[in-house]
Amino acid sequence: MQRLIIDTDPGVDDAQAILMAAAHPQAKIEAIMAVGGNVGLEHTVRNSLTLVELVEQDIPVYAGCAHPLVLQGENAAFVHGEDGMGGAGFVPHHKTAETEHASAALARLAAAEPGEFTLLAIGPLTNIAVALRLDPQLPHNLKRLVVMGGAVTAHGNTKNVSAEFNIFADPEAAHVVFEAWGAAGKIIELVDWEVTMRHPIPYETLDRWFSFKTAKSEFFRRISADTIKFVSEILGRKALFGADPLAMTATLEPESILKSEDRYVTVEINGRYTRGQTTVDWHNRLGRPANTRIVLEVDIGRFHQLLENGLK
Repeated sequence: MQRLIIDTDPGVDDAQAILMAAAHPQAKIEAIMAVGGNVGLEHTVRNSLTLVELVEQDIPVYAGCAHPLVLQGENAAFVHGEDGMGGAGFVPHHKTAETEHASAALARLAAAEPGEFTLLAIGPLTNIAVALRLDPQLPHNLKRLVVMGGAVTAHGNTKNVSAEFNIFADPEAAHVVFEAWGAAGKIIELVDWEVTMRHPIPYETLDRWFSFKTAKSEFFRRISADTIKFVSEILGRKALFGADPLAMTATLEPESILKSEDRYVTVEINGRYTRGQTTVDWHNRLGRPANTRIVLEVDIGRFHQLLENGLK
């Protein structure tokens, strides 16, 4: 049984990923840590609570960091809607957040049961960087850390053209996390934006999922409508890209990873156009040990099946 802690900034694709995990027979979501990112923290906490009610599971939600460590970054409301859920109007009816800060809760949970929890980070890494300051043993206490973030050959999706959103939203936090895992001799499993673009969800598949007429598929349809329109009009693709669900697939079923490479990765925190870039030492020129397993290919059939299971 995979015991999951999900650090997240819901976000349309974050919601999809959480639905997947909640439906998986070999996974248990132990906690959700909300962070500011796609939209503000007040929205990401509310959306996390809404999702817990939707999946009807007793999952504690912790509010974390509202702002990056150093500089305020951009949000992604233009993709996810001002509320993070496509403006669909979903709100929690009874669930409330815990009083403990997400970073403190993360450090506490991991230290209490070392080697038990897999942490999936599908938002900016601010909460995790702060948790590292609270307990530098965090890399040793976690079983795995899977991160959705980065663009390993610099094909990003932000105004800093080589940077991906989650890393660009708080480069200092990402730098702290990657360096800490490397110093501990541990490996981060990275599902980046570029592998996401190689694993689309076509319209035909979306239409079939929407036809299920379950509460979850209707939720998915409503929150995804504006994002689908954005991808069609701005990216010119008749598909939906599920970055966070793809990372969840790699987390839930590591055997679905068909190709990966271990490399040293660091995060640029300076540069007019390179701030937030995940820089990969592809040819071991620095001579530093690998700190990252870069996922390059995932079983797309299994990816789609796990997403579908979360909607039934």
